[in-house]
Amino acid sequence: MNDQNFFEESAYNAGRRLIAGVDEAGRGPLAGPVVAAACILPRGLQIEGIDDSKKLTPEKREELYHVLINHPDIHYGIGILESTVIDKINILQAALRAMALAVGELEVEPDYLLIDGNHLPPTHIAAKAVIKGDSRSLSVGAASIIAKHYRDILMKQFHEKYPHYGFDRHKGYGTKGHVEALRAYGPCPIHRTSFEPVRSLTCGDESVIKNSGTK
Repeated sequence: MNDQNFFEESAYNAGRRLIAGVDEAGRGPLAGPVVAAACILPRGLQIEGIDDSKKLTPEKREELYHVLINHPDIHYGIGILESTVIDKINILQAALRAMALAVGELEVEPDYLLIDGNHLPPTHIAAKAVIKGDSRSLSVGAASIIAKHYRDILMKQFHEKYPHYGFDRHKGYGTKGHVEALRAYGPCPIHRTSFEPVRSLTCGDESVIKNSGTK
């Protein structure tokens, strides 16, 4: 048995029938939404190259993204929570809520969830948290690819609206160039005002910006 199928096969052997892998993208950036995806792969389906999305090149992620969302036997759902909600409820709770939204967007309801990380989203469906699940579970890896590439698409769209910040390059992460743009232009509507150094800049304390470096 492929090691990436271990958690799925264990669930099948316990009587589960529809198993969804769930992961999110965008917990760390200073700007933009957190995006989660849920993905149900048919039992036994093998798609070469699926892994933790962070280990893949953008080109490979995009290729696999299109394979996954266009496969007739694969079900997927996407959940998005904007920066304003992240600022209200904190990023962990926002990520978990986005995961629950993604599960709710599936065309069929799974009877078991494999969740990347060590926290479970608010859902009535039985679930297991799997640390580093995006590299240990095929369905979670598939979800990570969908979530990451979909978020990248959104950030490129935000770049068209707010071109000063370079969202098409860093996708909202706190790179040196992004921090310099924040210092020059201030936050835009998609920045997370609860995150440093955005919070200090919003409050007028540029000393944190000047000393922040690359996150």
